[in-house]
Amino acid sequence: MGNIRVRFAPSPTGPLHIGGVRTALYNYLFAKKMGGTFILRIEDTDQGRYVPGAEDYIIEALQWCGLTPGEGLGVGGEYEPYRQSERKDIYQKYALELVESGGAYYAFDTSQALEERRAAEAAKGNHNFRYDNVSRREMKNGLTLPASEVTRRLEAGEEYVVRLKVPNDETVTINDLIRGPVSFQTNELDDKVLLKGDGMPTYHLANIVDDHLMRISHVIRGEEWLPSTGHHVLLYRAFGWEGTMPQFAHLPLILKPDGKGKLSKRDGAKFGMPVFPLGWEGETPEDSFRGFREYGFLPEAVINFLAFLGWNPGTEQEIFSLEELCQAFTIENIGKAGARFDYDKAKWYNQQYIQRSENEALAALVRPQLAPKGYAPDAGYLEKVCGLLKERMTFLTDFWAVGCYFFEEVKQFDDQNIAKRWTPESRPVFEALLAVIEKNKSFAAADIEVSVKDFIAEGGLKIGQIFPLLRIALTGSMQGPGVFEMMGVLGREKTVARLRKAIDYFDAL
Repeated sequence: MGNIRVRFAPSPTGPLHIGGVRTALYNYLFAKKMGGTFILRIEDTDQGRYVPGAEDYIIEALQWCGLTPGEGLGVGGEYEPYRQSERKDIYQKYALELVESGGAYYAFDTSQALEERRAAEAAKGNHNFRYDNVSRREMKNGLTLPASEVTRRLEAGEEYVVRLKVPNDETVTINDLIRGPVSFQTNELDDKVLLKGDGMPTYHLANIVDDHLMRISHVIRGEEWLPSTGHHVLLYRAFGWEGTMPQFAHLPLILKPDGKGKLSKRDGAKFGMPVFPLGWEGETPEDSFRGFREYGFLPEAVINFLAFLGWNPGTEQEIFSLEELCQAFTIENIGKAGARFDYDKAKWYNQQYIQRSENEALAALVRPQLAPKGYAPDAGYLEKVCGLLKERMTFLTDFWAVGCYFFEEVKQFDDQNIAKRWTPESRPVFEALLAVIEKNKSFAAADIEVSVKDFIAEGGLKIGQIFPLLRIALTGSMQGPGVFEMMGVLGREKTVARLRKAIDYFDAL
């Protein structure tokens, strides 16, 4: 298939939406699968929409997800610079070459003249005026003005744009790797602006020039760019680059959780879920939000979840490491239909990855939750706690809520369940049980369990009379890991102190 080179080319107009991360992921997976190169390019030609901090956000988001570019911004490479605003002279050169070859033309129509023309067309009932191979004949451009007049205007420094000259009565067809043959009728296409009045290129010109110069072999991008592809093919043709034109693959939409429409940046607040990889501090509270990272997701879980939003391996396997995804991924297994953003499935993936995490790695991730609360447990203790709690966590941020009792004294007890189970006869039983627990030699979970069950059997008691109250004594509630496993982690001193305190509290209730 030749040298595979793909690019992820976001615009720094705000934080990177999770749909953009999926696009980056599919490009990354394809490059790795084919032994190719994954390139990061920043398309910032629309300076009016540039948002400070957005570029750094994009880079950090890719790093967090583990999608490291092999070339591009922040990495370097043969085709620097990789920021389009720094390539302005290159685009101007190619735009003027296109004018000279007849593939494009100068247009001198002012914004006011264009608005007046739109208004006049609207008055006739045409509300979809476009500058095309018909209307251009009545406008002020290099195709209608005498050559001498065009030269005079240029020499006078009159502002102009460069427009693509779309041919009449032609059909442009591409073989999309996901959708199959897709055709465009040139009579339905407008003469896109390629170079704006400020000398900056539009997306269309910069995209094609950069993809050609950077030897991009495949363009894998969102479905929303499919309508522009006809113009892009015409640009390749006008430049004489059809022979090196990349193959196109347009990804299916990511739909809202209810399946009704495309997932938007505002749906996070609406559905109570993250739709960005990382948090973002906007100028207003409405423009600020938490991302998947701040919600407590592991990046590996996010990547696994996103991979299945449009792609399927064709097997029953659902859990894939990034390396396994690279091996299994094929463009042929990407579907055409929109993929519903199933947040419950995202949470399931996160649960799976937390449960499969090594205790040492998980301890490092949850430790930052303890420092603000004044706790700095030794590594061994924290790893044991993580081993007990990870089955009960959906998010990393659940750690303190489900396991605070491993670090601080129980502050509140489940009085309702205590009242159901504690009787005047309970105290002597529990004081005797406490003595048995305190005398346990190893204080290992299995040994404690044997001694407690022996005590219950010898006393003719029932497990339901003992276990729930032991759990409440240790955690304050009926929730938590195994009673004896908790005792083993807490250790003899803390366990005995908690049970003694709880007996006094239960008896006084």
